[in-house]
Amino acid sequence: MSALFLSAFVTLFLVIDPPGCAPIYAGLVSGATPAQARSMALRAVLIASAILVAFALFGEQLLAALHIDLDAFRIAGGIMLFMIAIDMVFEKRTQRREQRAEKVRAESHAVAPQVEDVSVFPMAMPMLAGPGAIASIMLLMARSDGTEATLVVLAALAAVMAITLLSLVAAGPLMRLLGSQTEAVLTRLLGVLLAALAAQYVIDGIKAQF
Repeated sequence: MSALFLSAFVTLFLVIDPPGCAPIYAGLVSGATPAQARSMALRAVLIASAILVAFALFGEQLLAALHIDLDAFRIAGGIMLFMIAIDMVFEKRTQRREQRAEKVRAESHAVAPQVEDVSVFPMAMPMLAGPGAIASIMLLMARSDGTEATLVVLAALAAVMAITLLSLVAAGPLMRLLGSQTEAVLTRLLGVLLAALAAQYVIDGIKAQF
């Protein structure tokens, strides 16, 4: 079970990417008080966690209702994760997040001068509980056999979301500590690792199907 926890933790950590979300969140809440920033971070993590748990518990039934084979979902999910990995290696993912954050800031300034609540959009969705995270949690649950394995995957999700909350709360000091160059190097290294995990998902799906 420790191997399953480690695999689930690493996969979810790489896809959700708490260190990568931290600078975006810091920019989104630059005009908020520390109390407001902490409150929005907590709401974002709770909402994203609820979405991911819902897909973890009921995603397989959804696939069955749509007549989608689990192996097909493994292959599709692996391809999606591989695309995310490529974006991480070439820093396209960070650029898109920054553009999305800039758009939200521009819209909030256009509407009103008060602090915009970014906990639901774009933080909870699509930054934390995006397509990649949803696909990952469903793939991990599909590989889990039994109640104990399911609880292990959910525990890994809880650990990643706890780290995410800490990253968002400490976004400002964290970015000053790491620096932009260190963040870029880490993002590329994690992208390579995620690409390997994505390829393994595709291989597992093809082997099971054929």
